[in-house]
Amino acid sequence: MGADKDQSSAADVSAPATECGPVPDPLLVRFFSHLRDERRVSPHTLSNYRRDLERIARWRLQNRLADWADLRDADIRRYIAGRHRAGIGGRTLSRELSALRTLFDFLMRERIVRHNPARGVRAPKSARRLPGNLDADTLSALLDADKPGSASAETDADPLTVRDTAMVELLYSSGLRLAELIAIEVRDIDAADATLTVVGKGAKTRRVPIGKCALQAVASWLAVRPHLASGDETALFVSSRGRRIHPRTVQQRLKQWAKLRGAARNLHPHLLRHSFASHLLESSGDLRAVQELLGHADIATTQVYTHLDFQHLAQVYDQAHPRARKRR
Repeated sequence: MGADKDQSSAADVSAPATECGPVPDPLLVRFFSHLRDERRVSPHTLSNYRRDLERIARWRLQNRLADWADLRDADIRRYIAGRHRAGIGGRTLSRELSALRTLFDFLMRERIVRHNPARGVRAPKSARRLPGNLDADTLSALLDADKPGSASAETDADPLTVRDTAMVELLYSSGLRLAELIAIEVRDIDAADATLTVVGKGAKTRRVPIGKCALQAVASWLAVRPHLASGDETALFVSSRGRRIHPRTVQQRLKQWAKLRGAARNLHPHLLRHSFASHLLESSGDLRAVQELLGHADIATTQVYTHLDFQHLAQVYDQAHPRARKRR
């Protein structure tokens, strides 16, 4: 999302906010502490809340609305309209509105405001994008490139490459989010039961199965992990410095891992999660099970994969049905 342009007219309540750093707002400080300490949101989620709400706070002050209690639903609609005219998409605006609703729910709980003016405001609709995924054969070919005798066999002896392969296998085997992968402790792996304890969004814990290949990859990583990990580090995946691996490092290493194996597209954690969900749904048709494995609170979030499933069926139909082929 690009930076918004500053508007000189403070009276124009549809003007976008500037991007001039933190706003000294004690209520926001209390709210962010509530998110971090009580709701235990992830650092990434907290960063999104902070960025979105500080932008709205700057806009509010520019438009002479001194306190959060001065904000009305009409003001919020003007803010959203101004952002939309500036080219900001519906998904981003929905996220900003969600952050604002959550803030006002907190302020109501603290008896600072009496109602939530963002509750009835909706963001403009944006085109729905289906998540990308890799087909099962492509993923299997990439993962089988690590087998003995493969072209990448020499690099496989490197502990970092062993770690990277274990991360890829685990992301695809269990449909993990990036934040969930990073948060895994060594003790969370139950090799005897072939399960993993995952701490998901909102600090909700779930158990997920680990496939045989992923379990073998993790075992290989655990065998070389002591060469990298600091003595007191409890994280399953560590960096070359011996501490819990950083999200950006995972993204960079997965991209490098895929490129080394001749992948035709960039490999990232969410692509593996989407592939896990769509492949599992294609094979089982059990939407509820996929919902539980992904850790989705609402099954509507999981239902996007039914569209992916139909997309696959339509492709097979077009390629195989005689009358479909005749149209070409």
